[in-house]
Amino acid sequence: MEIVKGERLYLKEIEISEIDDKVMSWFENDELMKYYTNSKNKISKTVLIDAILKGKEQGNIITYGIYTLSNGTLIGTIKLGPINFNQKTSDLVVLIGNKDYLGKGYSVDAIKLGNELAFNHYNLRKLYGGMYMSNIPSIKAYRRAGWLVEGRLKGFYYNENKNEDRLLVGCFNPIYFSEVELNEIKNNENRYISN
Repeated sequence: MEIVKGERLYLKEIEISEIDDKVMSWFENDELMKYYTNSKNKISKTVLIDAILKGKEQGNIITYGIYTLSNGTLIGTIKLGPINFNQKTSDLVVLIGNKDYLGKGYSVDAIKLGNELAFNHYNLRKLYGGMYMSNIPSIKAYRRAGWLVEGRLKGFYYNENKNEDRLLVGCFNPIYFSEVELNEIKNNENRYISN
């Protein structure tokens, strides 16, 4: 089983047996889920387990647990996928569910490990994602983990009876992208967001 280690965390494929009441409480927490799904549908244990198993069976969505190196505590999840193996691209969604680890930089560490996993293990060229403009903590975490702002979709979300933009972010495997290409993206970031 592939394990990616950092200074404070490690990632490994999550076991179905680890999807317990504590993990499910993350998906029942309205504050944590505020930005997690576009559909705003509740994620039940059955739905979560089915999605993990189906993704693994199809081989294009893999769910990893985020664990502390100090004591092996499961503090969140990373979903890599759906992976497009032809284009070598994927979404990467990180959730720090254990409240004791929020606001302490663990999401940045986890995203960096997710980048490493995607680029070194799966040989992906690019990771992409999108988030609510009001989700400042996620925007900051992804940017601190080396992701760049690529664009902005006006009024993509209807959030709390208001139109809200979607910020598009990406992370680029330097094996596939030149410094010139990456600098071009960096130089355009201020078109979509103020630093």
